[in-house]
Amino acid sequence: MSTYPLSIRFDASVIERLRRWARSHTTTPSGLVQDLVDEGLRMRETPGIIFKPGPSGRRASLAGGPDVWEIMAAVKETPAEAGDKVASVAEEMGLPASLVDLALTYYSRYPAEIDREIADNELAAEAAFKAWQVRQAALS
Repeated sequence: MSTYPLSIRFDASVIERLRRWARSHTTTPSGLVQDLVDEGLRMRETPGIIFKPGPSGRRASLAGGPDVWEIMAAVKETPAEAGDKVASVAEEMGLPASLVDLALTYYSRYPAEIDREIADNELAAEAAFKAWQVRQAALS
């Protein structure tokens, strides 16, 4: 990815907070600004989407709801013959259909990111299941 310089002036207090946050999270101030601007733009493009920290890093989520990848995994697992997939997933997850539609909107803009998170979760689930099987075998 190409990068281009952009000069931005910040208040001194913002710069100090930025530097302190970057130090405590082992990143650089410019890397942190890049991430914050990217997340801010994504939240403006899709109101209702926020970003949460987690073991796999920051991820797109519904404000007050599940992660986008969780909704999209459910959408992908719902058979086409279920009819209206949005309505089916909304009912299954106890969400309004408008929030499932919001997750679909975010996914349409960033499919590679969400597909990677779905795949990472599947790998983690497989590893946990294999560890459980080994544990069960040791106990029998």
